[in-house]
Amino acid sequence: MQILFGFLLTVVFTEKYDDLTDTDQTIYLVTVVLGACATGALIGPVSPAPPRLRRRVKPQAVRLASRLTLLGLVLLLATTTASLLLILRVATHDGFVPYLVAGVVGWYLLCWFVLPLWTRHRHTSR
Repeated sequence: MQILFGFLLTVVFTEKYDDLTDTDQTIYLVTVVLGACATGALIGPVSPAPPRLRRRVKPQAVRLASRLTLLGLVLLLATTTASLLLILRVATHDGFVPYLVAGVVGWYLLCWFVLPLWTRHRHTSR
């Protein structure tokens, strides 16, 4: 996520940025904000807490970390989707771009959410 976010931050300083349509610039700005939010959510669970605090709130900290990680994955999905949409719009200008992006999003949903939930359901003892 940090590499993608770093790359996104540099795009605005290139000559090509001025050639983007208003729609593409909007997609870019949304992508940068989503990337910033995803980075925060994914780094949040690993931020250090004082040792005395860790002992008292461990179950709550685990729940919070789990929620932040899930939120971070959703935001990463949105960031990656918007990045792919922007890159393919600029690179191809073809009408198949939304379908290709939808296919990739479907793949991410399968890998990141459907298969893990299915595995957990299938292998969890009752």
